[in-house]
Formats: sequence, structure tokens, C-alpha cells
Amino acid sequence: MSHFATKKIYTLFTGALLTGLSFFASAQPITSDQIKAQFVKDWERAKTYTLDYLNAMPADKYSFKPTDSIRSFSQQMLHLAQDNFAPLIATATSAQVPEPIKHRDLENSPGAQSKDSVVYFVTISYDFAIQSIKDLSPAKYGEIVSLFKWKETRFAMLEKAFEHQTHHRGQTTIYIRLQGIKPPGERLF
Repeated sequence: MSHFATKKIYTLFTGALLTGLSFFASAQPITSDQIKAQFVKDWERAKTYTLDYLNAMPADKYSFKPTDSIRSFSQQMLHLAQDNFAPLIATATSAQVPEPIKHRDLENSPGAQSKDSVVYFVTISYDFAIQSIKDLSPAKYGEIVSLFKWKETRFAMLEKAFEHQTHHRGQTTIYIRLQGIKPPGERLF
């Protein structure tokens, strides 16, 4: 390779490297208020996405189980809703769970299994989560909270709550597919 070609490659590589470094150097630190706003935005998006799932499943299929040993579609969604209230969001934010929900076992409550009931409980669980996050001061994100045997920061508990609802919504994809229905498209943004 000629000296000129080597020098040109070196110049291109150096330019690309400096461009990449300037990209990283221009990054700004994120504030706790921006983190809070992102939590709220993600929970609002998750609520809409989950409601898409609830609306995709026909009302007469809410009792469907792919196998006998697992939850029905309604039970999966009620489990998601129950944990949006407590213990996850309530632990992360110290919000008080509404009395009508506090001592209920939604996923095993016969009166909660219909489509209308499931949609209601899931909707109010997301509303509770979103409002609780809005009410939590970002200054408390670093506080340690306990859930059963685990100790985590409030920030980490909020992340775990989000992961939990995502996990259970995701599990119901196969329930919808087994009904011959295409699941709602992903709402990543």
C-alpha cells in the first residue's frame, strides 16, 4: 500500500474516531425529573399497549388457558393488575392501595373474570401506578425499601414493577395467537 493510501486511511479513521468522540462528549447528564417523566411516559405507553391486548382477545375467550396448569387469560391480566397495585408499586412509592383492592385476590375472584371486569381492574391499576409515580419525589429514588426478602432502591423497585407487567402481558401473546388472532403490534415508542 502506498504512503498516500495509508495516510488517507489514517485520516479517515482519525476523523471517524473524533466524530464519534464528539458525539459522546455532547451527551448531557439526565436529571431526576427527566427520569420521572420517562417512568410516567413508559407506564402510560404500557397501559395503552396492555389495553390493546385486552381488546384483541374476544370476551368469550377470557377464560382460555393454553394448558390446564397455567393461568387463564383473565387471570394473567388480573395478576398483572394486582401487582401493579401491591406489592410492587405500593412498595416502590409508599402509595396506599385503595381499600376495595387492598385485600382482594383478583386473579382468583370469580366476579373479576369477565372482560369488562378485567379491563376495569387493569385500567385502574395502571392509573394507580402512573399517579403513584407522579407523586413520588425523585429525591427518594435512592431510598432502600423492602419487599419480602429483598431490599432494593425505590428506583430499582419501579424498574422491577415495569418488568413484571411487561412479562405478564408478553405471556398472553400466545393466548391471543392460539385464538387465531394476530397480537397487537409492539409499542416500543
